[in-house]
Formats: sequence, C-alpha cells, structure tokens
Amino acid sequence: MTKVAVAAPSSAALEAGLAVVAEGGNAVDAAVAASIAAMCTEPGIVSIMGGAYVNIWPGGGPPVVIDGNVEMPGRGLDPSRFGQGIRFVETQYGGGITLGAGYGSVANAGAVHALSRAIELHGKVPWSRVVEPTERVCRDGFAVGAASALYLGIVRESLFGDDAEAHAIVTGPEGHTLRAGDVVQNSDLADILELLAVQGPALFTTGVVGRVLIEEMAAHDGLLTRDDLLAYEAVVRRPTLRQLGDWTVALNPPPSVGGPMLAVMLGELAGREPGWSWTDVIDIQTRVLSYRLSVHDRSPDLLADGDALLQLVERHGLAGLPTSASTAHVSAADSDGTACAITMSSGYGAGIAIPGTGILLNNALGEPELNRLGLHALAPGTRLASNMAPTTARSSSGGCLAVGSPGADRITTALLQVLGPALLRGTDIEDAIEAPRLHVRFREDGTPAVEHERDPAIAAAVETRGLPRYEYPSRHMYFGGVGAARLDGAELFAAADSRREGAVGVASSDGA
Repeated sequence: MTKVAVAAPSSAALEAGLAVVAEGGNAVDAAVAASIAAMCTEPGIVSIMGGAYVNIWPGGGPPVVIDGNVEMPGRGLDPSRFGQGIRFVETQYGGGITLGAGYGSVANAGAVHALSRAIELHGKVPWSRVVEPTERVCRDGFAVGAASALYLGIVRESLFGDDAEAHAIVTGPEGHTLRAGDVVQNSDLADILELLAVQGPALFTTGVVGRVLIEEMAAHDGLLTRDDLLAYEAVVRRPTLRQLGDWTVALNPPPSVGGPMLAVMLGELAGREPGWSWTDVIDIQTRVLSYRLSVHDRSPDLLADGDALLQLVERHGLAGLPTSASTAHVSAADSDGTACAITMSSGYGAGIAIPGTGILLNNALGEPELNRLGLHALAPGTRLASNMAPTTARSSSGGCLAVGSPGADRITTALLQVLGPALLRGTDIEDAIEAPRLHVRFREDGTPAVEHERDPAIAAAVETRGLPRYEYPSRHMYFGGVGAARLDGAELFAAADSRREGAVGVASSDGA
C-alpha cells in the first residue's frame, strides 16, 4: 500500500490526484492528475495548451526535471510573417500591464508532452486513468476558483471579448462574469480529454486538435506550424543540486531562469547561516534579481548564461555578480520516498480558443517579461524564459519534500523565504509558508524597492537599507502561493499557502 500527500491549487485538482492514488498511483501519478485538472478547471490562470516543468525525485533513484516549457514557433515560415498576428491589450491586472494577445502571441506548448513523459518514466497507473478524473469533472461541472474569478473580472471583455468561443468559456451560464464558487461545465473540453486519454500527446500534434490549431494559425497570422508541433520534445534534464543543511535540494536547471536564480539565492543564504536576517534576504534578492534583469531577461542563450551564473557564484560567491503571469503548482510526496513538484503556466492567455475544443490558448510570446529582446525575436525552437521553479529535496535520513509556487518573478523569492527557514533552521513547513514575506522589485528607472507584508522586523530592515518600500496590510497572493508535500519519518503531510486558494489531502491505494 502506498500513501500519497498532495498539495493542489483547488479542490477539483486535489480530488483528481487522490482519485488516481486510490487506483494504485504514486506521487507522480497524483501530481500529474492534479495538474491536468488544474489546467482544465482554472480558466484564465492556466491552460492545457501551456508549458510545464516536472521535478521528480523517485525513492531510490536520482532526481530528474522534465522540461515541457513553451517554445518559439515559426519553423518553415517566411520571415515576413514574424511580427504579425498580435493585438495589444491594456489591463489593470497587477497594477496595470500591456500584454500581447491573439494568434501571434501563441507559443508551441509542451505541458501535455512533459506530463505524459513523467507517467511513462515514473508513474504506476496508465495514462488513460490519469486523465479520466478531469474528463469527468469537466463534464459534470466544477467550482470556479478565486484566482480565476479575480483575473477574469478584470480581463474578460478586454482580452477574451474578440473571440466568441473563448468569451463563452470565461462567462457564467447567465452571461455574467464568473464568480468564485460558480459551478460551470466544459463539455467540449471533456470530449477532448476523452480522446487525450486514448491518443496521448499525439492528439495535439498529428491528431484532430493539432490539425484544427494549425488551420486556425494559418488563417489568422499565427506563427505555429505543423513542423513546430512535430518537432516538440519534452526534454529530460539533470537538476541543479544544492546542499542546505541536512537536505540536498534538486532545482530546475538552465535554460530555466527561476531554478538558477533560486539556487544562487539559497546557496548564499546557507553561507550566511546561522545568523542571517531580513537585511540579508533583501541584499540577496537585490543582487541576484539585478543580475537577472541585466543578463537573463535579455539573454539570447539562456542555457549558456544559466550555466555561467552557477559557475560564477560557485567560484566567487555573490560578490562575483555584476550589478546594474499566471502559474499554478502541484506538490506530491509518497510513503515510498518519491517527491514530485509540477509548475505550469499559460501566461495571461491569448484571448482565443481552439474552435470546438473548449481549450484556451497561451500568450507566452505576448508576455512582456518573457520577451525582453522584442516581439518574435527568438529563433524558432528556442525555449522561452521561465520563472517556474518546481523543487524537490531529500534529507540524509530519507525524508523527501516537493515544493513550488505560482507568482511570476515572486516564485523564487517566495521559495527562498520558505526553504531557508524550513531546511536550514528546521522550521515547520507550515509555519515557514505562513511567515511574512518580502520581494525586491526593480522599478522602471532600474532602482530597487521593497514590497512586503506587514511585519515590524521587515520594515526595520528596509529602513536600515534606505530603500523605498510598500507595505501590504495582510498576507497577499502577490507574494506567491506555496504548496508543499513532505515525508518525514513515517509522517506524510501536505501544506498549502493561505495567500492563495489551495487544497491538501492524503490518500492511500486501498482507499483509506
């Protein structure tokens, strides 16, 4: 009998994960099932046509990261096609952003490829059984989450208003903006999931969904081609490893941006133990994020620059550094010592659906923070930048941990402030998650400012550094939504961040 603990972004995602456990699934099966459910039941937040990273540390084996991040499309196209197919949408989300939408904003998606590969390599139940719980919930109905309701309340008309099918997906049954708790169905998507259970990722390449998608792209100035779909591969990578006290931590490696940044932050924090303070947290964030802004956010080769960053800090420490949308996460751990962390993203959404499928498309090419080199500037086949940093860890005593967070560039800073206390100082993971947080943000003029939740010690540290600050009066989803699952001795448990709606549970293969 295998017991599995799951931390998921919604009750629908949790129930999908636990349903697979009852059929004999392990932590990987549960995390993948919960992720599929999240991508299909959180409209506007994530989509099954987005990107994902899967970090797996199997009991008794080495850790791996499966890279299913989105790619730059456009294989075989005439250069004149680039720069087209995008409309710019001004929104008040996140304090006001302008994002690119439309067919030209859609990147080549890899989430389904990565999740399928995870089941193939480390799952215990068939792919069809992993998909089935989400097919059922999309057909029967699911409750809209608070994150979706908040986002769609801002962008439903401006972003999704130009596409009737997409607009219908993000609209309540009586024509109103979706509210948290509204129960909605997506029967078109349920039909697609029924096919996905049988055909696997091929449904989105050579299958009917792929064919319809390519026809729509050609008709509306999109860049995605059949060659792009056929060329996509989920890449199995060796994680970046760091030692934190009694724990070995496996992090998302280059070309990810989030993983290397978190690795550097955690390594520096460990070097300042046992006496690090909020002032140290501010200093570490400022210096690492400044380096990211000047190098990684404008990098034409994220793999090389990521490796260079890790080598630079290993040789010279933090002093060697020059200065100058939307995600969801699932964590699972099981009694056999396997940990699985999955973070997924589809950006802010392209505002369009694949006709007849109930699937909303990503807008990764229209996310300003992921395309600092300019619109459509990357070569086709290039993996885009990503903040996603799903993380696993193992202790010398055999315990394991899966952890991660949504939150764009706050992913790494949130995880720094959870993993530091939990793994270096032995703070309970629940307490570490609920503790107040800060984030160093760089303003338009390149100068740093500190945003933080209310806490006298943080305020004093910011004043000591002489930096401008903005204080949130209470815990806020801006600072992430960390979810963790952990095996500690014989105890298996999960924890979810109160900053963002989440659900946790433990189940076993005998249904207990």
